[in-house]
Amino acid sequence: MRPTTVSERLYSYMVENSVPVDEPQRNLIQRTAGVGERSRMQIGTPQGSFFTFLTQIMQARNAIEVGTFTGYSALCIAKGLPVDGHLLTCDVSEEWTSLGREAWKEAGVDEKIELRLGPALETLRSLPADPVVDLAFIDADKQSYTAYYEELVPRLRPGGVILVDNVFWFGTVVDDRDGEGATMHAFNAHVAADERVEAVILSIGDGLTMVRKRT
Repeated sequence: MRPTTVSERLYSYMVENSVPVDEPQRNLIQRTAGVGERSRMQIGTPQGSFFTFLTQIMQARNAIEVGTFTGYSALCIAKGLPVDGHLLTCDVSEEWTSLGREAWKEAGVDEKIELRLGPALETLRSLPADPVVDLAFIDADKQSYTAYYEELVPRLRPGGVILVDNVFWFGTVVDDRDGEGATMHAFNAHVAADERVEAVILSIGDGLTMVRKRT
């Protein structure tokens, strides 16, 4: 059975019958909406709730995010971390991430989050090679997805998980051979052929790949 098409009404129903967002999350969603068309780069609330749940279920303590934007996904992951948990999040924009910093402080999770501004590949390559990462999330420039992935997999503990956003690229991944859809097509094939991991693509948002490192 194929996934049910999610209409606006069904999406609203799903949101209404899931864990509600709290005030800091609502405030950040509203502030992000004010940035205009780029606000679509923010993950949806069901995806955010899933991130919090997964972080809690995995009992993750050490997480990495590539692509912060205005900080909603970081906020959701940090909510699922224990008090002494740590999330390293990477971005290049002081403007967008300043909204995130405000929200993290409002939510009381700012001490769990370390933001590093600069090229994410440089940040990842500067990290110890030890496999200590429990959870990672990739949601940045699509052309670098494979490079980010290859830096993260060796640092992922056995049984650790990488989440990858936009793997459908608005449905173009199946027939676009020149643009971003082609980039995502190549990345998805790369992950599927990687014997170090097991992967499943979930029809959440614009397609979410969940990668688990083999034990």
